[in-house]
Amino acid sequence: MTVTGTGFLRVLAVDDEPPALDELAYHLRADPRVARLHTAGDATEALRVLRDDDVDVVFLDIRMPGLDGMELARVLRRFARPPAIVFVTAYDDGAVDAFDLGATDYVRKPVRAERLAESLRRVIGSRVVPSHPAALARSEEDPTIPIELAGTTRMLPRSAVRWVEAQGDYARLHTAEGSHLVRVSLATLAERWADAGFVRIHRSYLVQLRLIAELRLVNSGYVVVIDGSELPVSRRHTRELKDKLVRAAKQDWSR
Repeated sequence: MTVTGTGFLRVLAVDDEPPALDELAYHLRADPRVARLHTAGDATEALRVLRDDDVDVVFLDIRMPGLDGMELARVLRRFARPPAIVFVTAYDDGAVDAFDLGATDYVRKPVRAERLAESLRRVIGSRVVPSHPAALARSEEDPTIPIELAGTTRMLPRSAVRWVEAQGDYARLHTAEGSHLVRVSLATLAERWADAGFVRIHRSYLVQLRLIAELRLVNSGYVVVIDGSELPVSRRHTRELKDKLVRAAKQDWSR
């Protein structure tokens, strides 16, 4: 179904559950920034819409039969002019994967009009960012992490994270202002953030190498100091950490 309005955004809403799709479409249709609203009940129908019409943003459910939302998002990324992606889901365990795919936002069901309005604001902001290669490179080098604050999803730049602490199946991201719990394992972050300078120092800790102020020997072994906090270094990670600190120092000297 396609509905035409008076705004300027061309929107596609995709959900395999008719009541959820109707509710999403209702809120989007009511927003004055939406010019045209398409709806689709699955990925196949969504791709048919995208073949025939240009779309600025796709509001996309994740768990759908057949091609799910994550798989559809990967297809959309290969478009010559990919639309912005906003995931709309009842689950929070896909947030990190969603933002790895470059999603603009991640909205939890049940949807609220004010939350969708915020998503549209972010979409508009993302569409007007200059596409200069340097600007795109900065965006790719410093991705954002979705965090929940008082029922609202906020985007935390990875560069703000000082160190990470494992807490079961979750990870606590420590920043200069505080800490935030996200549903992702420390092992997953260690793998994904290695190229950004994050190193494993312990089975429970991942730290930004360049922020280590000290590597200190104490009675129980080594600790690193970041922002005044002492974090333990396990024996198995000590030699590797020392080598990385030495290499980092040599690189700084050679600049």
